[in-house]
Amino acid sequence: MGDSSASYIHTVHHLIEECIIFNMNKEECMEALSKRANIKPVITATVWKELEKENKEFFEAYSRNRAERQRVTEIERKERIRNMLSNSTIENTKANN
Repeated sequence: MGDSSASYIHTVHHLIEECIIFNMNKEECMEALSKRANIKPVITATVWKELEKENKEFFEAYSRNRAERQRVTEIERKERIRNMLSNSTIENTKANN
């Protein structure tokens, strides 16, 4: 049982790394692995927690990086909406003249 448990944990570890590549947080990873790989969220959360303990600096930087990306993405989203509204207003003005 020990080898199969270690292999399973290694698999979960690998899948968590894949989630990190896709910039997922722990909750998103838990949901993805539950739906896609039939891994119980408690297992994912436990392995993630152990990885955080072993790689504290990485996960701190990862969290900061995710927060910054989300902030930048939100700013870009708002700018695109402003541009769309502005372009729409210009087009409507031209159509009415």
